Amino acid sequence: MAVDYTTLMNFIFGVIILILGLWVFRLKKYTLALYVALGFGLFAVSWLEVLLGAISSNNISIILIRALGYIVIVFALFREVILK
Repeated sequence: MAVDYTTLMNFIFGVIILILGLWVFRLKKYTLALYVALGFGLFAVSWLEVLLGAISSNNISIILIRALGYIVIVFALFREVILK
C-alpha cells in the first residue's frame, strides 16, 4: 500500500493544530482558538479517511467535511472581526 505523503503531512499538521487550539482555549478561554481547532479537526478527519482508504478524496462526504471545516474557520474570523 502506497502512502500519500502530502495527505499524511496534512493529517499530522491538522491534528497538531487541533491539539494546540484546544490547549489555547483551555488555558485562555479564547474562542477563536476553539473554532480553529474544530475546523482543523474536521480537516484531519477527512484526511484520515483518505489515508485509511475508506473514501477517495473526490467523494462528496469528504468535500462536505472539508467545506464545513472552512465554514467554521470563516465564521470564527468573521465573529472575531465583529466582536472587536
